[in-house]
Parts: sequence; structure tokens; C-alpha cells
Amino acid sequence: MFGFNMFHEISRPFNMTYKCYSVSMLPGNERQDVERGGKIIMPPSALEQLTRLNIEYPMIFKLTNKKTKRVTHCGVLEFVADEGRVYLPHWMMTNLVVEEGALLQIESVSLPVATFSKFQPLSEDFLDITNPKAVLENCLRNFSCLTTGDVIAIKYNSKVYELCVLETKPGNAVIIIECDMNVEFAPPVGYKEEERIPHDDGGNSTGMDEDPSNMMPEPSGFIAFSGEGNRLDGKKKKLISESDSEPSASQSRQPYVRGIPDYDYVIGTLRFIRNSRPPSAKEETPSEPFTAFKGEGFTLRNTKPKN
Repeated sequence: MFGFNMFHEISRPFNMTYKCYSVSMLPGNERQDVERGGKIIMPPSALEQLTRLNIEYPMIFKLTNKKTKRVTHCGVLEFVADEGRVYLPHWMMTNLVVEEGALLQIESVSLPVATFSKFQPLSEDFLDITNPKAVLENCLRNFSCLTTGDVIAIKYNSKVYELCVLETKPGNAVIIIECDMNVEFAPPVGYKEEERIPHDDGGNSTGMDEDPSNMMPEPSGFIAFSGEGNRLDGKKKKLISESDSEPSASQSRQPYVRGIPDYDYVIGTLRFIRNSRPPSAKEETPSEPFTAFKGEGFTLRNTKPKN
């Protein structure tokens, strides 16, 4: 019976009331590490009392504002506050709707390990972040737990983003230390996707066969490059259409004419065009069979005429 009473005494939960202040009221330099996380600074007497109790680690505390009945959860960063005081991040005081110097109830609790959480950015600027999950994971290293309904503040690239915790599993408050947690994002507050207006074609077209040229507006006023071209030498251009060319029996390519595009061009092929000239009389004669070293010889030295 004595042992039971002793165990019951040791397992008492920590439950104290302190005056709460924001980190900016902390004596000395402003603690930016507290503002960027979800942990508070408590007095040394709290550490002495916690060491005498059977407290589970990591230390998680439930903060309650008795006036507004607002509740949140947090961890502890240091035990260096003045006696009777605790220092909170500004975003945590906003969630609790508590003023400077107001009384705040703090009690130790045990929370389940997180498996899922869903966040909603309060600004569309959060969409400008390239990898929001990686940024959030890095910022949550300064947090010990999450509470559904809280609006946490994270800092990235010298800018503060506010995120509302929409959902946590397996409970409304969870520990996020050394856990595998799936994260999802809801659309930011005020974000609207672009609405597509369907084209009214009487239900006869699916929109896939419509010619893009028909969707362009009719040109009006000055139209650039709409005139005709002229040669600098005054001559007329030589145009050869497909109807003027006589197709051969083998349907070979028509001869290349400068200024006329090749409509039979096949993608991935190269065509080497050589200048065409009328055959000379020498080329028209039937070629003789090839005989090696049959041509005439020439010398590179200039020979002097013989007297």
C-alpha cells in the first residue's frame, strides 16, 4: 500500500499557472529562435519540479487560457525565464488570444505520434515556393507538436508565412519528433483556379477538329508585309507552279527554283542542290570507255621559245 501511494505521488502531472509574455519582452537580445518554432521558455523552478515527477520525454505541455478557453500544445526550449513567468512565440499568443502579463495554465501531457497532417496557407504567396514540403519539413524541426486549429508561422527567405493546421492524425494534437508524417496542402485562402469557358458550338463539335485559324480575329487597319515584292534590277520574278511542271512517269522531284518552297520535303532528309547549266556540246557526245593515263600532260615550268 505504501508503494502504491509513493508511485501515485511520483506520477503526479505538472500543473502550474504563470504570467505569459511574448519573446520580445525577454531581457537581453530578442530570441529569433523562439519566434521561429513552437517551444516556450520556462523558469528554473519548473525544471526542478519536473525532475521530481515521472514525466515522459520529450516534455509536451498543454497551454490553456481560462478566459477564452483556447488551448494549444508546445515543447520547452530552455528554463531561463524569470520566476513566475513564461515566454511564448508571438503566433502562439495570438492563437491563445492572450495579452501580455495574463495568466496561463500549463500542464504536462502525453500525445500520440503524428502520422498525417494537413495545412492551408493563409496567403497565395506560399505558392511561389518551389518545394513547399521541403521548406515546411525544415521549419517544423523547431516544433515539438501540432494542434488542430492552430495558425503556425514559418520563416523562409526573410518572409513569414502563416499556415493553418486543418487536420492531424491520429489525434487533434500530435508529437512530430522523430516520426514519419504524411503532409498535404489545401489551396490557399482566396485562391481560385482559372475557369475554362466551354465553346458553344451547338453540340456538334468536340473542339478537337476546330481550325485554329478560324479562331483568330480578322485583321483590320495596317497589315505589315502585305504588299508585293519587286526585284532591284527591274526584272520580273520567275514563278513556276506545280501545274506548269510536267510530272514524269517516275514522279521525280521538280527542278529547284529559287524562291519556290519544296512542298515535297520530307522531315529528316537533306537535299544537296547544285547549279544547273545547259549541257555543252562536249558533254552531249557519247562518252568513250575509260582508259587510264590517256590524257595530255602539262608542265609547270615556263619553257623559253627556241630560236
